[in-house]
Amino acid sequence: MHPFRRAVEAGDIEALEALFAEGAVFTSPVVFKPYEGKAITAAFVRGAARVLEDIHYVREIVSADGRDLALVFKAMVNGLQVHGCDFLHLDEDGLIDELTVMVRPLSAAKALAEAMGAQFDRIQQEAAAQTPAE
Repeated sequence: MHPFRRAVEAGDIEALEALFAEGAVFTSPVVFKPYEGKAITAAFVRGAARVLEDIHYVREIVSADGRDLALVFKAMVNGLQVHGCDFLHLDEDGLIDELTVMVRPLSAAKALAEAMGAQFDRIQQEAAAQTPAE
């Protein structure tokens, strides 16, 4: 079991955040533009943890070299069942440098988009608080 899956299912946000590379890129199921950086990626994961209920993985698919994973999950959002997949790519140090999330059906994707939209200001504030000043 990949540590990402273990941390999500345990609700261990600190362990999750430690798995991301500094240059991690998060691609949302509902927004076209990817978000770049560990702080914003971790903030989106925290936001998802607040809105997805009873998340559990039903399948884990790993490439031969172990650097690409597809983690199939089920969860609930606002009373609707969500089926989804977290696609992870690991850098040479074993840290997650890409996280792409896809969900279905459309009704659940819309509910997730609405719930995450309500979290967006908080997500941005959390990311800003974790981003080092230049």
